Amino acid sequence: MINLRAGQSSLQLAPEHGGAIFDWRFAHRPVLKAVRGVGCFPLVPYANRIAFGKFRSQGMSYQVPLNFGDHPHSIHGIGWQRPWKIEGVGTDNARLTLVHDGFGGWPLRFTAEQYFELGDDFLRIDIRMTNRQDIPAPAGLGLHPYFRRPEGASLRFSAATVWLNDQTALPVGEVAVPDLWNHAQGKAVGSAPLDNCFAGWDGRADIDLGPTKVTIEASQAFRYLQVYTPEGQDFFCVEPVTHRPNGIAVAQGMTMLPPGETLSGSVIFRMTDSGGG
Repeated sequence: MINLRAGQSSLQLAPEHGGAIFDWRFAHRPVLKAVRGVGCFPLVPYANRIAFGKFRSQGMSYQVPLNFGDHPHSIHGIGWQRPWKIEGVGTDNARLTLVHDGFGGWPLRFTAEQYFELGDDFLRIDIRMTNRQDIPAPAGLGLHPYFRRPEGASLRFSAATVWLNDQTALPVGEVAVPDLWNHAQGKAVGSAPLDNCFAGWDGRADIDLGPTKVTIEASQAFRYLQVYTPEGQDFFCVEPVTHRPNGIAVAQGMTMLPPGETLSGSVIFRMTDSGGG
């Protein structure tokens, strides 16, 4: 484990468990809920799902493992299921890397990096992926935080469209955001159960966790937002991602990185504390 601290913030990283955040506290309050042992993990080399684990790229057909129990699709990439290497640690920062050789879950070689910077009232995560193939390769990034879900939690963000899903959470159609799912003025978390990808996101989301308020500010690479509000659970997910689910299956659905090129993005979580609680 790596322990970072800055003012009223603390962060515990688990490089050996998918380069994940194990625990994050602000003003002595937990921000995340540990689900399957982690609070937030990186999405690389793709986000969300690949239908039945099958895709084509550069004239080649590939089958990747179905990596989430009995779920019919491959999910969340492979970074969350691999140990990451510690490249550097400071009091308030850390750098982790992953070198993938093209075997064991993903057929294409890449390297990935996460850089964490903790401040008194913010957390910044820079994430990047470099294509190590000698041909162009699909690339996707994202972050998958599990936020605590106290009574009265709310979420506000703006997006242009949303993808409707089939029963296995694969997208089947893009529509204008319906009123029930429109969070531009803020809605209670779970006002409608969601596991949907919003497109045309402006890169900002505001989360109210009671005394703790979180503002997400994502760089231009992240213009999709996956929102997951499962019924009956004490967590929810607000995931900045670079592409929609199963984007690998459609033209221009994912970034095609030339050999040696890098896809990168940054997400800043800005924190405020209203006291009480």
